[in-house]
Amino acid sequence: MAGGTDLLVQMRSGLVRPGLIVDVKKIDEMTEIEETPDGGFRIGAAVSGAVLAEHPKFRKAWPGVLEAVNLIGSKQVQGRASPGGNLCNGSPAGDSVPAMIAAGAIVTIQGAHGRRELPVEKVPAGPGRINLRPGEILVSFALPPRPTGSGDAYLRMIPRTEMDIAVVGLGVSLTLKDGVCTAARVGLGAVAPTALLVDAAGEALTGSKLDDAALDKAAEACRAACRPIDDKRGTIAYRVKTAGVLLKRTVAIAAKRAGGK
Repeated sequence: MAGGTDLLVQMRSGLVRPGLIVDVKKIDEMTEIEETPDGGFRIGAAVSGAVLAEHPKFRKAWPGVLEAVNLIGSKQVQGRASPGGNLCNGSPAGDSVPAMIAAGAIVTIQGAHGRRELPVEKVPAGPGRINLRPGEILVSFALPPRPTGSGDAYLRMIPRTEMDIAVVGLGVSLTLKDGVCTAARVGLGAVAPTALLVDAAGEALTGSKLDDAALDKAAEACRAACRPIDDKRGTIAYRVKTAGVLLKRTVAIAAKRAGGK
């Protein structure tokens, strides 16, 4: 258990009945924020959103990731909820997951037989399921150093103004040089059984000046990647259309930040 903000609710509802619960909040490695020698960050899987928001260097380097993490629940919940728990809960609509995917985050997983690493996008396996083996726990996230001219952003569409589950969530991380996008990653959530890395969208942006043609192509890639459900929050058609709209809006914010604004 990291924050317990999902697990305890599920236990009260009778959805899960764990035989053993281990609180990992007292394990130093899982509650630390470390700046690595190359300028990247290692974030313990149990670091809360509230603690992460107070780290000035992380806030400056990865504002989009922080935006997403700080959408996990209310202010009170953010004192307990963590990106590690948000990922391991396995929800396709987890806010921090698309932003972490866009950031190119790598997770460290510990088990009885040693450690291994996975890209964040390889962890989800389906609604409520993740690709961790029995006895394994998520230890930390590694985020790469930010090249000069980089920016990221996260946006979501929700029916209410706050405290709701995303209909669509989209994260973008990109790098600009002389007005040209030299690298881009796009993470998409709440539109498929798992959050997705949309490679085709990143490829459409890379090498462009983020002109209308490139944005249209990237938006179409996001729409094509969608495999959503129909539910009370949004229809299939609405989610697919919204994915393309959010792509353009999120790219605009990330590009502005990449330009130092």
